[in-house]
Amino acid sequence: MPSKNTKFYSLLLIAADLTVLAIVFAVAYYVRTQLDTRVLLHAVYVREYIIGFCVIAPVWIGIFATLGLYNANVYTRRLVEWARVVLGTFIGILLVIGWEYITNVHIFPARLVAQYVFFGSVAAIILVREVIRQIRTELYRYGKGVSRVLIVGNSAATRDIAEEMSTTHKSGYHIVAMAGPAKYVPHGLGIIHYASVDTALKDIQKHHITTIIQTDLYDSEDRNHRILSAAQINHIQYNFIPGEPEFYTGKNTVDVFLGYPMITVSQTPLMGWGAVAKRLFDFVASIILVILLSPLLLLLALLQKIFNPGPIFYNSKRLSQFSKPITLFKFRSMKDRPTAHLDAAEEFRAMGREDLVEEYEKNRKVANDPRITRFGKFLRDTSLDELPQIFNVIRGDLSLVGPRPILPQEAKFNRARTALLHSVKSGVTGLWQVSGRSELSFEERIELELYYAQNWSFWLDLRILFKTIGVVIKKTGAK
Repeated sequence: MPSKNTKFYSLLLIAADLTVLAIVFAVAYYVRTQLDTRVLLHAVYVREYIIGFCVIAPVWIGIFATLGLYNANVYTRRLVEWARVVLGTFIGILLVIGWEYITNVHIFPARLVAQYVFFGSVAAIILVREVIRQIRTELYRYGKGVSRVLIVGNSAATRDIAEEMSTTHKSGYHIVAMAGPAKYVPHGLGIIHYASVDTALKDIQKHHITTIIQTDLYDSEDRNHRILSAAQINHIQYNFIPGEPEFYTGKNTVDVFLGYPMITVSQTPLMGWGAVAKRLFDFVASIILVILLSPLLLLLALLQKIFNPGPIFYNSKRLSQFSKPITLFKFRSMKDRPTAHLDAAEEFRAMGREDLVEEYEKNRKVANDPRITRFGKFLRDTSLDELPQIFNVIRGDLSLVGPRPILPQEAKFNRARTALLHSVKSGVTGLWQVSGRSELSFEERIELELYYAQNWSFWLDLRILFKTIGVVIKKTGAK
């Protein structure tokens, strides 16, 4: 949702990056030519070095722009931004070295200058961007540069957007008013509620509104035009966000068809080369993990035999990509029992535990499962019971990251909403595991997994893998 503020912030980042690069280039040259007494590889004088930088700098900024470093979708996500700064700087250095090799015109007087520029640029650009981010946050706290928003809509998405944008010092948006049903207005945020859209539009200047966000198109074409016209008359920004998540998640594109704007809804990026790259990464990473974790796997197998007599592993029938049945490997955490083939609800009903039947049918999990052994509880609390699934990844049954592989009896639940999940490979870990795990309801897990399937990227997988380590260590939500 670009605004004057985001455009100004992008220009500020461009200016900051140029300034930082100029300083780093100058310092690198000075340190190597003036403070280091060793002989230089090439005689590059100050004037030639400055000319070289003036040629390089625009290309370098162009590389950063191509990597999205001036796009709000990147610079608002710290880890993604840092990674792309490193990548962009590395590409920039390679281009300079390649240019020197091809043309035999040298820009760096010595190899150390290139190293100084690389490490200095990465550190300085990240540091300066963090300082700018902190300054922006502080300005937002005092209401400086904040967009004052009127939200118009009558769906659950209206409330979600208002809640997500309510943290003004992070989002840069202050929700002043909402027009629509009162039930979608979040409580405790001091938001002015208008039952009538027309009344809200009349008070735009009174509340100094700078942005209108509409989440639903009304049946009346005239009413929709009045909302857009109000933004145009008052010279403020207007944004339309479709209330249905499928229309604004994923890699959707907007084109023109017969003179009309057409939204092409992408099912998932996990097709074609995306799927190939993901499978290659999964295979290599899993082989490395098996080698590194083999002593731990052997130790757990031994402890399983001592403290939990019976089969070491539990083979569970699950459904993965395209609803293909797979055998999921886990360390057995439950008692060895003759009713293991039954659905959990049926087992609880046979125990006379209707309370557990109700809890399971609501969340597809129970907090205190009486079937779990003491050692099994330890395995689950530490998530060590899931380590054998690495072999599922090597076999190609699972991916390291993906939607949860479902039980065959769960396929009947919410079939319309889960259809997309069956088109991608299930994972050992996923977005829902690092977002609350067992505390999340079944419907909330589905929403998170749909978001993952529609917005997959290699960076998202890496973030989830790193967050999984933190979740396991902290035992966040594990039960």
